[in-house]
Amino acid sequence: MRKSVLVLSLSALTLAVAPACATKKFVQTEVGQVNEKVTSLGSSLEDTQERVRRNEAQITDVDARAQAAARGAQQTAEEARRAAGEVGEQASARAEAIEAAQRKLLFEVVLSEDQGRFGFGAVAVPEDAMAAIDEMVANLKADPKNVWIEIEGHTDSVGDARYNEQLGLQRAEAVKRYLYEKHQVPLHKINVISYGEDRPLGPNNTREGRAQNRRVVIKVLA
Repeated sequence: MRKSVLVLSLSALTLAVAPACATKKFVQTEVGQVNEKVTSLGSSLEDTQERVRRNEAQITDVDARAQAAARGAQQTAEEARRAAGEVGEQASARAEAIEAAQRKLLFEVVLSEDQGRFGFGAVAVPEDAMAAIDEMVANLKADPKNVWIEIEGHTDSVGDARYNEQLGLQRAEAVKRYLYEKHQVPLHKINVISYGEDRPLGPNNTREGRAQNRRVVIKVLA
């Protein structure tokens, strides 16, 4: 009887332990599968992050190229606009020169140092030069015609040629400003040009010749 009870007890214990072992094995299997999935997901995440980094690098490169191309296009457009402006100015200057060549010279007034006017390096219009200009305008008003005025700036050969060209232009512009501000001569009726040292009247190796060359010539054209 006691032996039968012992067998029954062992059988019961075996039945109790067997489900426990099966449950542990199941849990271990499930945990292993979960770990594999986590590992797989981690690897997939790293791959995704690497692809994102590569894409970001490509986007940055494309953006830099696009910006460089935009800057290049803008620079090209600006250069084209400048070139077109220069061509337009040259065409306008040629047209004015042709038109001026076709006009008839009525008379001219010369304002030079040998007549007590523009001195060495001087730009402002002297008082006696103003008087000569006032007399010229009075004659024009006494005999009104559809006229144009061309103002030439000239210098002697002392100094740099480019400086002399600018100096001649400044002298001619000073006379133009006086005609506009004092006598209200329309600006579109006045053309200004500088010849610098290129058209001397007298020899530049003498004081008297240089005095003649420092001048402004006002031409009245019909």
